[in-house]
Amino acid sequence: MSELKRADEPPKKNGVDRASGESAPRRAFLGNFLSLSVGALAAAVFYPVFRFLSPPRVAEDVGTRVLAGKVSEIAKEGWKIFPFGSEPGILIEKSPGEYCAFTATCTHLECTVQFDKTAGRIWCACHNGFYDLQGRNVAGPPPKPLKAFAVQVTGEDIFVSRV
Repeated sequence: MSELKRADEPPKKNGVDRASGESAPRRAFLGNFLSLSVGALAAAVFYPVFRFLSPPRVAEDVGTRVLAGKVSEIAKEGWKIFPFGSEPGILIEKSPGEYCAFTATCTHLECTVQFDKTAGRIWCACHNGFYDLQGRNVAGPPPKPLKAFAVQVTGEDIFVSRV
């Protein structure tokens, strides 16, 4: 059967009504799809920028004493990096039962230091800086010594506090 057309209705060509300029539903779909795509692209670009400009909240150091570790876990490696508020600290076993602790942030460019057990000193791998077991800078570019912490052993727990 053929469609009945009104005599006053202009013919359509390629889905566009010539008289009113209205587009077919597919044109509306493409417009909506394009808008959604641009919105998704904007979100993908601006969300990481927003997250970078507003870093996550870090719990402030409210105490002056933290549990740095257990005697048994320090005995395995001879040292451990532990969190002290928003900064890392380093706990070192000098000899059995004798411990020392310092900030684990190098005074040169704020890299995290580690303990070189064979040399018996604290080492910053970024620029090959060295500290002795009193926290003094002995070689390389570090300009200042590390801040020392007080260490207290209570049973199996090792507590570190600010001096």
